[in-house]
Amino acid sequence: MLSKKTQYAFQALMYLAQQDNNEPVLIAEISKKKKIPLKFLENILLELKKAGILGSKKGKGGGYFFAKPPKDIQLATVMRLLDGPIALVSCVSLYFYEKCKNCDEKNCGLHDIMTQVRDANLRILEKRTIADIARK
Repeated sequence: MLSKKTQYAFQALMYLAQQDNNEPVLIAEISKKKKIPLKFLENILLELKKAGILGSKKGKGGGYFFAKPPKDIQLATVMRLLDGPIALVSCVSLYFYEKCKNCDEKNCGLHDIMTQVRDANLRILEKRTIADIARK
């Protein structure tokens, strides 16, 4: 399940992507238009900036903007950044792998099914981008 944080991030990124140009947008504007708590949004956008997804400009005409085109930002990238693993169990995670206690992965039916679930999710999330979700 997507956390509220990631849902808000996607809402903010969609809003930025739907602007006619890549001019900076104030946090307060995004917060008001998308009904996202301002302090929460500030933290989210800062994380996206640190990851190189967004840039920011201070002062008059300042705000947040895309550091790279929305068509180049995979949904999986944003989800991993804010929520961590996409996999439902850590023993099948590609980037956050952790062995399950008291489990033999080679003989675990759950491991096999969860690997398939992860792969199915990734086939979609690694092909879809912020530009795709902003088109609706």
